[in-house]
Amino acid sequence: MTPLIGFAPDADQTTPGLLSDCQNLIPALIGMEGAPEPVAPAGIPALPASCRGTAVVYKLNNTRRIFAATTAGIYELVAGAWVDQSRVGGYSGSADSRWSFAQFGDATLMANGAQPIQRSTSGAFADIATAPVADIIFSVGSFVMALNTGASTDQWHCCAVFDDTDWTPSLTTQAASGRLVAAPGHLTAGARLGEYAIAYKERSMFLGQYVGPPAIWDWTQVAGGDAGCVGKHAICDIGGVHFFVGPDNFWLFDGTRPVPLGDGTVRRWFVEKASSDYLYKTTCVFDRENNRVWVFYPKAGSKECDGVLVYHVQTKQWGRADRSVQAALMHVTPGVTFDTWDSFGASIDALPSVGFDSPFWSAGARVLSVFDSSNQLKSYTGLSTSSSLTTGEVGDDDAVTKLQQIRLRYGKAPSSATVQTLHSQNSGGTFAVGASGTMNDGKFDVLRAARWHKAVVNFAGPVRVTHINATFKAAGRR
Repeated sequence: MTPLIGFAPDADQTTPGLLSDCQNLIPALIGMEGAPEPVAPAGIPALPASCRGTAVVYKLNNTRRIFAATTAGIYELVAGAWVDQSRVGGYSGSADSRWSFAQFGDATLMANGAQPIQRSTSGAFADIATAPVADIIFSVGSFVMALNTGASTDQWHCCAVFDDTDWTPSLTTQAASGRLVAAPGHLTAGARLGEYAIAYKERSMFLGQYVGPPAIWDWTQVAGGDAGCVGKHAICDIGGVHFFVGPDNFWLFDGTRPVPLGDGTVRRWFVEKASSDYLYKTTCVFDRENNRVWVFYPKAGSKECDGVLVYHVQTKQWGRADRSVQAALMHVTPGVTFDTWDSFGASIDALPSVGFDSPFWSAGARVLSVFDSSNQLKSYTGLSTSSSLTTGEVGDDDAVTKLQQIRLRYGKAPSSATVQTLHSQNSGGTFAVGASGTMNDGKFDVLRAARWHKAVVNFAGPVRVTHINATFKAAGRR
């Protein structure tokens, strides 16, 4: 049987094992599996407004704080409730303002590009008096770095060494600032990479290295063509390597040269399907447990993230699981005890549709979570309910073949499945609807004669499919 090689709409459609399309089907270590459904944790209410940034941060004693921010306020999840931790007077960012987070020792810092950088070690946030208005912040070594500041969109600032409350430039404290003007455009994203600071523009990137006084930080433009990042959340660290989304490709950067990921698989498809106007809202999250990067992006014609691509770091395969989300994070689950069990359901039958081996039930488990369009936090821990795959094309320009059977090999068989065959007499032509069928004994018995064939398989319930095989019989030549 032929192993599945993932979603690859840009590749030669006759490549064995290729999926020309899929829905709610994501890459696994072996094969493809149904995407988990989002489940709302019991007892956590919705935010009062749309989520514009969220993070789980850890203090030096390893205690954690969980934040979600709206345009007007910052909220902390405390004992199952969203507690308003905004500064006095709240915030007045634009309707499109998005928050950037950084943890520096015990201090949590936040920036929205409209007010000075915010700081809290416990309780409510407050302005840092000497800090700039910044769009992007992150910690690196003994500093906090701020990018795209109110002074200039190509400017960087760093706080004083080991002091995130002091941003007044000084050779003595090593607080400093400068501009990155070797490439056009404003700074769009930034993140730590080991001991280095990486600053991104839309089609360029810079590597910053601490060198001490008088320069403090030395910046070098990274060679690599037009690699850049579209937005402050369109980047994640996958273990000492940056995964980031550019205007027309996906990239990996390990500190040397950026490496394109989408060529020959999803790059062209993504350019056609994504909204170029709102691509800056793209959000990337690394699910370390499952070795997958989730890319939430706005589809063409949409202003919010409603498309999802999923990349498996080890297999280098892609899948799709479209959802409408406002923000995403790796949430830490509160878990379930006998005392809290009844909050999830009055009976066994009333419990969420979540497998008992799911991290949903375990306290402290890190699980992919999102805020959906109703401002509600939900974790991707529910059982898959439905998914589908569309095969590539099989056939011959000169020979007519009769498709007799399609068989899939499962790592986990679905509760049921159906198939719809498609056929065409000419390569590159329009495919017409052909025979359909229901899975019986792990296979689909169908009959259709044509030069070119492909099929859509719809699954119900959790599934993991690893291989595919089709049986053909010669039916004539022209």
